[in-house]
Amino acid sequence: MNIPILRLGHEYTSYDLVELDLGGGETLTTHTANPGLIRRDLLQITKAKAALDAIPADTLATYCEQAAELFLHADLPCGDAVHSPQQYVEALSALTRLPHTLVRMNMGKIHAAMSQVRTVIDGLTRNMPLEIFDKGLTRLDGLTINYFPTTSSLGVSLPSNAPAVNSLWIPAPVMKIPVLLKPGREDPFTPLRIVQAMIQAGFPKEAFGYYPTTHEGGDTLLTTCGRGISFGSDATVKKYSAFPSIQVHGTGRSKILIGEDMVDRWPEFLDVMVQSISANGGRSCINTSAILVPRLRDEIANALAAELAKIEPHARDHPDALLCGFANPAMADGIDALITAHLKDSGAEDITAKHRIGPRKVEAFEQTYLCPTLVACTDKDHPLANTEFMFPYASIVEIPQAEMLANIGQTLVVSAFTEDPRFIEQLLLSPDIERLNLGTFPTNRVQWEQPHEGNLFEFLYHRRAIQGNVAVAV
Repeated sequence: MNIPILRLGHEYTSYDLVELDLGGGETLTTHTANPGLIRRDLLQITKAKAALDAIPADTLATYCEQAAELFLHADLPCGDAVHSPQQYVEALSALTRLPHTLVRMNMGKIHAAMSQVRTVIDGLTRNMPLEIFDKGLTRLDGLTINYFPTTSSLGVSLPSNAPAVNSLWIPAPVMKIPVLLKPGREDPFTPLRIVQAMIQAGFPKEAFGYYPTTHEGGDTLLTTCGRGISFGSDATVKKYSAFPSIQVHGTGRSKILIGEDMVDRWPEFLDVMVQSISANGGRSCINTSAILVPRLRDEIANALAAELAKIEPHARDHPDALLCGFANPAMADGIDALITAHLKDSGAEDITAKHRIGPRKVEAFEQTYLCPTLVACTDKDHPLANTEFMFPYASIVEIPQAEMLANIGQTLVVSAFTEDPRFIEQLLLSPDIERLNLGTFPTNRVQWEQPHEGNLFEFLYHRRAIQGNVAVAV
C-alpha cells in the first residue's frame, strides 16, 4: 500500500519515504512532506478558504452528516488502494496494536461526532445559528452579534494512540476553516479516511491537507498555520507554551474524587471506576489515572484491583480483547521498569500484583502487553500518585476531602462522586479542572454538546463589538 501526500486536495509523491510493516507480508509506504512544501502550500490557503466560503454552513453540516455514514460503512480511497471498513480495522490494528474491538469503538465515536456535528457546534457556539459562519452576524437577545475568523487555516498534529481524537478537528471545515493534518506515524489511516469521506460527501477537496512529515515538518505546520492543535506529552506542552496560536492537548491526569458523603457506598460504583481506568485500553487522556478517597483506601483498592486483574491479554482479533499491545516494545519495557523502580520507594504498593497471575509485562500473541495496574500510595506526592501511562494504570490515595482540590493539580476530567452542596460549589469554582462530571459518571464519558477540551469555536473565531446606524440584514 502506498499513501502519498495530499496537498490541499492534490496527491503528491515524495522521494522521502517511510515503510511500515502491516504483517502478513504487507508493507505500507507513506510519503514524507518536507517543511518547505508545507510553507508553499500555505501560500495557496486563500483558495481553500474561498472554496469553503462558497458553500453555506448548513450545507457543510449536511455533508458532514453524510460523511459519517461513509466513514463507518463505505469503501474509501486509501492512497493507491481502497479500504473497506474491515480492511481499515485490520490495517490500523496492525500498526497501533489496538485490538479490533477498540478500533471499532473509536470508529463509533468518530461517527457520532460527525453525525452529530450540529449538536457539537451548538455546544461550542452556545446555540448560535450556523449562519454565523456565512455572514459573520446573528441576532441574540435583540443584539447584533459579529464573529470573524481568526485564521484561514488550522494545522493539527495528531497522535497514534487514540483514533477518536480526530473528532476534535472535524467541526473546523463546517466552520469554514481549512485543515492541514499531520497524521501520527502509526495511524496514517484514520485522518485520511475521514478526509476521503468528507470529500466524497461534497466538501471541496482543496479544504484538506494531509502531510505525513518529520518533527520539524510538524513544527512548521503548527507554527505557520494561523491556528494549531497538537497532542502529546508534558514535553510537547512545554515546547509550544510560548505560542498562543497553538493549543496543546497533553496528558490528562484525569481523576475520580469520592466525597465523604458517598465513600461508604463505593461498591455501587466499582464498575464505573473499572471502566474509567480501562476503557480504550487505558490509552486516552480521559482515562482515570488517580482516585482520591477520604478513607477506606485499602478496602476500595483491593476490590478494584481484583476487577482490573481480570482484564487479560487476547489476540487483536479476539472479540473480548480490551488490552492494547505496544507498537514499540521498548516503551513497555521503559514504563514497566519505571513503575518497578518507584515501587521500591516507601509508600507505594502494586495492589493488582496480589490478584493477577504472572508479571505486569507480558509477551503474548506476538505482542508486548502491560497488564492493568493499581498502585496504592500513602503520600499524595509519591512519584506514582499523580502520573499517567499509556495502559490501564491508576493510583489511589487517601486524603481528606477538604484537601483534595488543593492537591489535584491541572486535571483534564474530574468525576466527583458526591452530593455535598458545599463540595460541589468548590468543584465548580476550581481553576484546575477542565471538564467536570458531577455524579457517578466515568471520566471517559463524552457528551457531544459539551466541548471535550478547550473550545474550537472560540479558538478559531473572535467576537467583535459592532454598533452604528447602518441596518445589517441578519
